Amino acid sequence: MQTALEQYDPQIYELIRQEAARESGAIRLIPSENYVSKAVMVASGSCLTNKYAEGYPNRRYYEGQQVTDLIEKLAQERAKKLFKADHANVQPYSGSVANMAAYAALVDPGETIMGMSLVHGGHLTHGWKVSLTSKFFHSVSYPLNIETGRLDFNIIEELAKEHRPKVIISGATAYPREIDFEIFGRIAKDVGAYHVSDIAHIAGLVVAGIHKSPVPYTDIVSTTTHKTLRGPRGGMLLCKEELAKQVDKAVFPGLQGGPHMHTLTAIAVALAEADTPEFVAYAKQIVKNAKALAEKLLEYGFDLVSGGTDNHLILIDLRNKGIPGKKLAKALDRARIVSNYNTVPGDPAPPFNPSGLRIGTPAITTRGMKEPEAEQVAFFINKVTENIDNESVIEQVGKEVLLLCSQFPVPDHFIIPGKNNR
Repeated sequence: MQTALEQYDPQIYELIRQEAARESGAIRLIPSENYVSKAVMVASGSCLTNKYAEGYPNRRYYEGQQVTDLIEKLAQERAKKLFKADHANVQPYSGSVANMAAYAALVDPGETIMGMSLVHGGHLTHGWKVSLTSKFFHSVSYPLNIETGRLDFNIIEELAKEHRPKVIISGATAYPREIDFEIFGRIAKDVGAYHVSDIAHIAGLVVAGIHKSPVPYTDIVSTTTHKTLRGPRGGMLLCKEELAKQVDKAVFPGLQGGPHMHTLTAIAVALAEADTPEFVAYAKQIVKNAKALAEKLLEYGFDLVSGGTDNHLILIDLRNKGIPGKKLAKALDRARIVSNYNTVPGDPAPPFNPSGLRIGTPAITTRGMKEPEAEQVAFFINKVTENIDNESVIEQVGKEVLLLCSQFPVPDHFIIPGKNNR
């Protein structure tokens, strides 16, 4: 029997089918991508997509909120429990909106914010020059130590004392090491700044207790709800109780209208999934896989920024291989290995054709791959690198990748304790 979508719009139906096949038949190494559970998918595509819920529970601007209020309260409570936070706002449409709302809650336009340089691993919304965050606020960027590829807190402290920012941002989008949020909090306190932590990439590792939580050391924590947290594409803010009203006003009416209730509902489901022993085991395996992948890449002579990884992410500096990141990323894609080219600290190349490659293990771990498969992935990457201009070898690697993927099918659903999993 044809589905409603297949019957009404066969063109879109076919494109979705093709994307599902692509995601199934590829090793997806982009650190910000994952596979959501069937339960999250169902919630995301539910009747909640029909509902406007402008405002907050018990304070809406539309009627008919009997159910939506309960869903949002449930999501808030689950987030507060998981992250051990006083207050949670689960309405941001994305991590970028969440970051902007965090700044708007704390500082006025034109005041100074300080975050990690984009070309050293920070995010656009940490004040980079092409982002609105650098146009609304005066932005100062701190670098990594070029020699070590790690945060240099002496430099960060010096910059903070020199520029006296109103907000210091910790967190990154391409930093493979654990971040000491406590030191960031101390530096911020010493210069009279607020501390905002962006844990979009590591949120799943934080709730699993694998990465130190920033919550005790920050004023506001910003995160996405996908990546290692394995939920739908959305954002979230966590803060101390005394900042709750400021945060909520910054999200709505400050930056958004009504929340996307279907996404918010799916976030609630993902938060419940993250509050299980199975999720903790999954998060631990993410890091084990990343370390195994990194160690094997080092054996093959790849230069890794900071020399390895503490989390889900690996940043490869390809300058010693003499291959631009973009060229390798596209060759790997033809071999069914999906990554993204990325700048590396001290990169002389332009951002659209940089010297680095960024990879991560959340998605392959969801599929059930472990250390032996991670090492096999390193073998594939090395083989493509050594045969970058040999399409027959790249095609052969693609066939081997497809065979590996067939042994680890995308899970239709995840086991949740106490549920009927038939």
